[in-house]
Amino acid sequence: MDQRERMLAGLPYIPMRDGLLELYMACHRKIFRYNSLPPDAEEERDALVRSILGKCGKILMIMGPFYCDYGFNIEVGERFYANYNLTVLDVAPVRIGDNVLCAPNVSIYTAGHPLHPESRNSGYEYGIPVTIGDNVWIGGNVVINPGVTVGNNVVIGAGSVVTRDVTDNMVAAGNPCRPLRAITEADRDFYFKDRRFDVDDYREPWWERSRPDADEA
Repeated sequence: MDQRERMLAGLPYIPMRDGLLELYMACHRKIFRYNSLPPDAEEERDALVRSILGKCGKILMIMGPFYCDYGFNIEVGERFYANYNLTVLDVAPVRIGDNVLCAPNVSIYTAGHPLHPESRNSGYEYGIPVTIGDNVWIGGNVVINPGVTVGNNVVIGAGSVVTRDVTDNMVAAGNPCRPLRAITEADRDFYFKDRRFDVDDYREPWWERSRPDADEA
């Protein structure tokens, strides 16, 4: 195996060999352009971010600045939104489902180094995949560590450091992040704590309301 194959296999690898540095630099040239675009360059921004990511849905919005290592290891589903300063260290695959929201300063790390100083000083690194399910909201300043799986319909509270898997339908928060409670049907009618919706269309997905023929259905 060369070093890229080792990296993608989750084995220890040297990041500056076998073309990895060239791939890293090619991605970072695109990242630099992306983060330097004026705010009204919507078409160019959309085309550029799609050329960076390995896979993405039809509706995609990543606010700059945005940072990643290689880009091709990142897969996002439909209707992915990331606020300012998303950082993804994608030396291993990062797979994100549909309808995922990331608040500012979310960091997703697949990369790591050995604990022992002599092993770490060898220059070997590793990457362990991260998976995030559908309908997930990740709060501001959240860090997701290598090997974590976040389930479907999960909310991660702001400032959390996620070191272990989070199961479906949970609110989780803290450092280290831990489940606080289940999300249930009783939560549907409230938009913040005990504040109840004062409108009637909150049960309908926004992308259904925004269809050109929505009023004619």
